[in-house]
Amino acid sequence: MGKFSIKPTSNGGYMFNLIANNHQVICTSQVYASITNAKAGAESVRTNCSAPIEDQTVEGYETVKHPKYEVYLDVGGKTRFRLKAANGEIIAASQAYADKASCLKGIASIAAHAPEAEIVVEEQDSE
Repeated sequence: MGKFSIKPTSNGGYMFNLIANNHQVICTSQVYASITNAKAGAESVRTNCSAPIEDQTVEGYETVKHPKYEVYLDVGGKTRFRLKAANGEIIAASQAYADKASCLKGIASIAAHAPEAEIVVEEQDSE
């Protein structure tokens, strides 16, 4: 079972990472204005984690209705995904992957971890 780790950001907002059992970050959220909104974002990932995949790396790809994962190439040519909710908002995004197969494994990891992942609010680091 993974966890959604909610942390404060330097600009006063909050964001979460979905972390796998092996402590690797699977995906990251946008910045939310409050802990409540970040928790709602994590719940949205949980709700939409079995969405279909729209593979934008292939020419003439078929457009898929929201919610969906979009697999795409970034400006550096690396493969990434973003999970979009039913309203089209991006609720989670991935790191850059060297190849599409690894990216698809990342998506599968969300489906495996998100449904049962605990939502944990981390304390802000004190310095």
